[in-house]
Amino acid sequence: MTNKLHSIFTKQDKKNFLILVLFSILISIIEVIGISAIMPFMSVAMDSNSIHSNKYFIYFFNLFQFDDDMHFVIMFGIILILYYFFRSAINIYYNYAMAKFSHECYHFIVCRLFKNYMGMEFKDFVKKNSSNLTKIIVSEANNLTRLISSVLFMISELLITVLIYSMMLFINYKITLLLTFFFLINATLMLKTISVKIKKQGEDRVNVQQLFFEVINKSFGNFKLIKLHTSDNIVLKEFKDASSNYSKINIMAQTLLQVPKLVLEAIAFSLIIIIVLYLVWKYENNISSVLSMLFMFVLALYRLMPSINRIATNYNNILFYLKSLEVIHNDLIYNTELLGEELVSFNKEIGIQNINFEYDKEKTVLKDINININKNDKIAFIGESGSGKSTLVDIIMGLHKPTSGCIHVDDIKLDETNIKDWRSKIGYIPQSVYLFDGTVADNIVFGRDYDEGKIFEVLKKANIYDFILNKGSLYTLVGEGGVMLSGGQKQRIAIARALYGNPDILVLDEATSALDLETESKIMDEIYNISEDKTLIIIAHRLSTIERCEKIYRLENGVIV
Repeated sequence: MTNKLHSIFTKQDKKNFLILVLFSILISIIEVIGISAIMPFMSVAMDSNSIHSNKYFIYFFNLFQFDDDMHFVIMFGIILILYYFFRSAINIYYNYAMAKFSHECYHFIVCRLFKNYMGMEFKDFVKKNSSNLTKIIVSEANNLTRLISSVLFMISELLITVLIYSMMLFINYKITLLLTFFFLINATLMLKTISVKIKKQGEDRVNVQQLFFEVINKSFGNFKLIKLHTSDNIVLKEFKDASSNYSKINIMAQTLLQVPKLVLEAIAFSLIIIIVLYLVWKYENNISSVLSMLFMFVLALYRLMPSINRIATNYNNILFYLKSLEVIHNDLIYNTELLGEELVSFNKEIGIQNINFEYDKEKTVLKDINININKNDKIAFIGESGSGKSTLVDIIMGLHKPTSGCIHVDDIKLDETNIKDWRSKIGYIPQSVYLFDGTVADNIVFGRDYDEGKIFEVLKKANIYDFILNKGSLYTLVGEGGVMLSGGQKQRIAIARALYGNPDILVLDEATSALDLETESKIMDEIYNISEDKTLIIIAHRLSTIERCEKIYRLENGVIV
């Protein structure tokens, strides 16, 4: 656990963590002083003559020139009251510092996670489950901050416990060792039983919560199909089962987390009664002579028990959320793309030379592909599903790295130093257009610099300008997934989005296959007109969409035939 946290924390995080640990030492000292001061205060309150028999009391009595013993006792009490208010204030600030640190850690961790996911190689990202990635960012990262908080609180409480325990040893080591014996037996039993179960619940929680997110994701994503199939009951049952299992795990975990606290409290109060009975038996009628010591032990146990309970609770919290640390650690060390800022010009041709590609060593997708694409060419790739045409276009766009072979643009080899600039020259129009729940303008700009004039321009080129104006304006909402638009309108928004970056190359990935023939014919005419001064690459099943292409390449089993 320590190594994983060390790798996740930044240099500043480690520094802040150390400051909090040092702060917790100060808090521990303040706590012990607050407890240990009660015994001398009780002593002088019950017998003011002890002021003159104690060298420390008499020193302060003479130093501040008190008129009588009562003034000394009153001042002692006022100082203690002020001290306890100071103790409360500094504890409040300490809790604020702890909360600030843990939640800033959450902010930093989720930003790093999101950056890592966005920086994944395309080949790795398509293997991931999007609902699981969402779960890790939303849930697991939050659980990790709870683990970090538990570690800090546990360190703080351990220090307080050690100092109070040392004080108790100093006062009466025999009684303290007897108490220790009972606590150790209890701790051993808890570790061997309750803690093991809590750790298992934490591991199960990760798996059940993943299923919970997957059911939500697939149900919202296929809402129309669920309505058509009238399969609401099946989906509801899946969700109820996932939610029920998740609830059961949390119920059991929350119950188990309370067991050590309640058992310890029972043992502590029992031991206090046993100590009182022992002192009564030993000193019989003269118990007043040890009353201050008895009060001290009671107060020490009263303060010690919450610390021991919190140590047990935080330790079990760490076990419960330990799996979250492993999940996040593995995703943060994931290799991401390191892309340079070098520019690449496309004025002549794209040379695809001896390209081979495989997702897995035993599954070759492309074999020895050699083609040239001249600037402003209109080319098409056709073939059965699984023939490799989409993968080949992904490689041309710079999303996949070939297993072997290379791509040259005007005799410049594409690699990590210039692939970023190359991707910016490509406008991509997919078969399935994802429009998020925002305005038309937002969906076209999609994370780029906003330019209203350019938006109007691309809307006109995509032949949807008049429709948008009739609907209202650029700020017309399209609904999640573009539910308020027809298939053809969504496709035209996708074309406008692709054109917004003024690309040199337009790629259509079966972009019109879901449309009726009439709408497809209109959109393809528009695309050919738009791309007169651009290179056009089309992946298609229908031959009608590629009639005006100058070159057509057929792929079968990863080979051009």
